[in-house]
Amino acid sequence: MNKYMKGLHSLTFLLLVIGGLNWLLVGLFQWGIGDLFGGDGAVVSRIIYVLVGLSAVYEVAIHKQSCKFCSKGDQM
Repeated sequence: MNKYMKGLHSLTFLLLVIGGLNWLLVGLFQWGIGDLFGGDGAVVSRIIYVLVGLSAVYEVAIHKQSCKFCSKGDQM
């Protein structure tokens, strides 16, 4: 994996962790990270949500080739 792809993978992984923690906060406390930026309708919140969603799409698309467990070909 080249330096650019490694950086992109790290960024998308970080955004997925942020998204997952956000859903945890929503589920436990009915409060999300978007509330820090003016609520779900605020432009900043929407940009963050779009970036998290695009990160998920990217990771799904490249998962098989970048995952150490999946690339081994082992069956569960």
